[in-house]
Amino acid sequence: MAAPIRAARKRKSPKTFTEPKRLVTPGDVITSDTDFMRGHGTYLDDDQLHASVAGVVETVNKLICVKPLKTRYNGEVGDVVVGRITEVAQKRWKVDTNSRLNSALMLSAVNLPGGELRRRSAEDELLMREYLAEGDLVSAEVQSVFNDGALSIHTRSLKYGKLGQGLLVTVSPSLIKRRKTHFHNLTCGASVILGNNGYVWISPTAIDEGEEGGGFVQNLEPVLYSDREVIARLRNCIVGMAEHRMMLYDTSILYTYEASLKYTPEELLRSEVIEEIVEETRKRLEQEK
Repeated sequence: MAAPIRAARKRKSPKTFTEPKRLVTPGDVITSDTDFMRGHGTYLDDDQLHASVAGVVETVNKLICVKPLKTRYNGEVGDVVVGRITEVAQKRWKVDTNSRLNSALMLSAVNLPGGELRRRSAEDELLMREYLAEGDLVSAEVQSVFNDGALSIHTRSLKYGKLGQGLLVTVSPSLIKRRKTHFHNLTCGASVILGNNGYVWISPTAIDEGEEGGGFVQNLEPVLYSDREVIARLRNCIVGMAEHRMMLYDTSILYTYEASLKYTPEELLRSEVIEEIVEETRKRLEQEK
């Protein structure tokens, strides 16, 4: 099969898109006003506030900080995260959550199979690897932050737990827009979990399995070809949005998906195609403001 040939065209500059307001680089002067309070990502020099990282200036009342464009995930209590089990330790699992240190998922912080509510026993500790083993993916919520910055997470709610069939996409945590919910059943027939830590989970929309699983039941039925095609299209859309520094939330993802329907999932891997789709989505979002 011959490779597709396209006519040469003038390459667009990355500045084709509207750059974020107040984008600064290290050393840039943010303000000379001494009434402002210094926040993260800033430093004082000669009575002027400078940026110490590349990012976007954010102001809350009189507090000024710079949110980095690229950074490791710094967790906050209540964040929704997607993580991968890296080690089964004593009464806890160690979980990779895209942060500097592995997070801790305590045996006492998970639902037991069947949704039982009781004190964890030595038998439960021996069965930990049957609940969650190395390599398993889980969705969870940040319960607390330790002094060294490591996170303690939990899966006590039945909406959290082991993830089964689907696809994991890694993006910058700064691109995940904070919303009231990060679990979305999209109208295209797929579900996404937008982890605040930059891990995005895409899966077929599942039927509610009730409480008997306790967050450990996995659906291992074969995935239909139509569902796999939707997941592949969503994955390519999200990767393209991340490449063009577009914020990820349910509306922006759905609009990008709808704009991509005139192309095949394979064509979305071409830079000029995804550039056109992302630009179309940006215009649609701006019109709704």
